[in-house]
Amino acid sequence: MSLLRIDPKGLYWDGKIRVSEFDVEHCFTSTTLKHKDLYMWMVKSPNGPSVKFLVKAVHAMEEMKLTGNHLKGSRPLLTFSSNFDKDAHWKLLKEMLTQVFGIPKEHRKSKPYHDHVFVFSIVDEHIWFRNYQISVPHNESDKIAKGGLDKMTLIEVGPRFCLNPIKIFAGSFGGPTLYENPLYVSPNQIRALEKRNKAGKFAKKIKAKTRKKMHELSNPLEPDEFADMWKDDE
Repeated sequence: MSLLRIDPKGLYWDGKIRVSEFDVEHCFTSTTLKHKDLYMWMVKSPNGPSVKFLVKAVHAMEEMKLTGNHLKGSRPLLTFSSNFDKDAHWKLLKEMLTQVFGIPKEHRKSKPYHDHVFVFSIVDEHIWFRNYQISVPHNESDKIAKGGLDKMTLIEVGPRFCLNPIKIFAGSFGGPTLYENPLYVSPNQIRALEKRNKAGKFAKKIKAKTRKKMHELSNPLEPDEFADMWKDDE
């Protein structure tokens, strides 16, 4: 992932102008709203298409403390789950992810070999990302015979994250909508619903206490004739 262009803060707001200044064909840029919600754009410059995602379940490499590792600048293999081919919008996202994350063979800053795998999987209409090191046993020779994949293992490196596609646009950072996720619910809507549910539970508790108090007032207990039975005589 070290070969991906990381944009400076503010690239999202300047859109196509700033992208053209950096002379890049593809870009990832992100913005955080209310210090809670992380949104990411994946854009093909200058004419599109572009995709807006809500980023969820982010786990950094330092946080997970995984044992995998790979060399900086090495090229990744890309794998996609089979359900990327089921619908047109998933096929488009697969192609864009391939162009963004796939490092060209002759790239001047890349190593001429693969030592890790990027895995993209669709689960519950979300794209889940994983990064694995391709590990070869140390007691084996540097080169493995063709077909010797059984000697290789995958060790997770990280990071992990989940992309929830919101909209796909025909242009760069906008334009006609090619696809809109019918299942998407914004974090603001979710928080508002949770707040209403919490307020509703609190209101029910207050009403229950009020009913109990009114019942006690309308049905007072009769005096207990044995209440003073064990008290000492004055």
